[in-house]
Amino acid sequence: MTIHPKHLIAALVAFASAGAASAANNHDAPVVSPEAALAKLQAGNARYAAKSVSSEKPTAKARAASAQSQHPFAVIVGCADSRTSPEIVFDQNLGDLFVIRTAGNLVDDYALGSIEYAVEHLGARLVVVLGHERCGAVKAAVAGASAPGHVGSIVKDIRPAVTAVNKSPGDVLVNAVNENIYRVADKICRKAVLGDKASSVRVVRAVYDLDSGKVEWLK
Repeated sequence: MTIHPKHLIAALVAFASAGAASAANNHDAPVVSPEAALAKLQAGNARYAAKSVSSEKPTAKARAASAQSQHPFAVIVGCADSRTSPEIVFDQNLGDLFVIRTAGNLVDDYALGSIEYAVEHLGARLVVVLGHERCGAVKAAVAGASAPGHVGSIVKDIRPAVTAVNKSPGDVLVNAVNENIYRVADKICRKAVLGDKASSVRVVRAVYDLDSGKVEWLK
């Protein structure tokens, strides 16, 4: 039997559309509200900061439960710093958090697309921009307006935050870290395309203390 090219194209389009619809409905688990998600993160961080040994996690069970689908209750936009892993800082397991990490917790088109995907297809309704004290990327931006290689792109994007706080009272690095967090959060609010989900999504700002392990939630 010979299949006409037009019919083959139509079949391929229908197949692709069905696959997209299936992916879009990947959040059959109950959606966790931003308030409930924030409470879970706060409780998890309190456990992490209070304990000298990390909580035992049933990773095998979580791996099996999340092997075919994922339902993270929050998106964490964090720094790539090796000391700031969100799953550890918030005492969460496999499949709990949708994590996006770059030096200086910056967001580009790829990061924005990742946030949009987590909201639209995975059901996440809380986005946390998580900076941290003594951030090396922000420190580099405080030190100068340029840096070698691709680090220069990071410095360039953080410099406006440094300029904004240069004459503010207090420690310039601390102020710049916080200002950078605010600016990244604002960029997400302005540029992430969330469609009819926008009104149900909350973007919050936080800074992690490397010494105490505690997360401070910024206003």
